[in-house]
Parts: sequence; C-alpha cells; structure tokens
Amino acid sequence: MKKGIPKKIHIIGSVGSGKTTLAKELSARLQIPYYELDNIVWKRHKSGDIRRTENERKVYLQTIIDSGCWIVEGVHNEEWVKNSFQHAELIIFLDTNYSIRSYRIIKRFVLQKLGLERSNYNPTMKIFLKMFKWNRYFEKEGKPNFLNEFAVYHDKTLIVTKNDDIKNYFKIG
Repeated sequence: MKKGIPKKIHIIGSVGSGKTTLAKELSARLQIPYYELDNIVWKRHKSGDIRRTENERKVYLQTIIDSGCWIVEGVHNEEWVKNSFQHAELIIFLDTNYSIRSYRIIKRFVLQKLGLERSNYNPTMKIFLKMFKWNRYFEKEGKPNFLNEFAVYHDKTLIVTKNDDIKNYFKIG
C-alpha cells in the first residue's frame, strides 16, 4: 500500500462503524475537508429531506472529487460512488465488530433524542429500527459484496478492525 499522507480518502463501513468520527478526526489532523455521502444523497431541509436524483448525486460527488483533496465517508458502494473509489489514494474499510456497531446505534439514538448529539436527520423510532436492519444487511451482504467487488483496489485499501490500525497507518499517538 502506498505510504505518505493521502489527500483523497474514502471511508466505508456499516452504520455505527465510526466513519463520521474517523472522517472528522482525519479532516482536522490532515487539514482536508470531509463529506458525508448521506448529505450528497439528501438535500437537507428543516421541513424534510429531499432525495437527489442519481445524476445530481454523481455531479455533486464529481465536484468534490475534482477539488483535489477530500475525505468522503459513507456506507454507499453503488454505481454513482465508484468514481470516488477509483480516485481515492486510500480506501479505509471499517470492519468494526457487529455488536459494537449495534451498541453505537443505541447510544447515538439516545444521545440524539436527549439533544446531546447533533444529527442530519430526524432521529425517529422508524430510522432507529432501520439502522439495525442496515447493520444486519451490511454484515451479511454489504461487506462480502464490497470485499469481492472492490478487491481490485486491494493495493490502496486499509481494512481496519481496531483503532491501532489507523494509528499505525497515520503514525498517530
């Protein structure tokens, strides 16, 4: 895997894997802007989110990719996101333990409902339950599909199972 400080990073993992936390940390440390794929999918409005078309998402993501340095994070690995994987200098796959992700989903929901953690969406019971469904789906389908389909990028993929993997790669702490 290419060493040095990457300027184009794509972070992928299931809900609750730590994508946003890692993206924020790396963004601050490396002085590189980060973008959440969920905010590329959705136009955020107080009155309710509006889903962008696939073409709108592609154009928005391409603008980010063309900017020269970026951290993109999200669970999405559909066709419209492939350009990000192709242009990334480093792909970080967060392979966080299923039970840890489940705990984080619960913790996040409680903190959001108490107003102690901000969210880009309205943390409803419906979304809370969907997160468990998405977590299961990722474990059974998403992770194997990603590892199989994106094996072509093995030379620039860092599979993270523990925080030390990130610390060692970036020589943090």
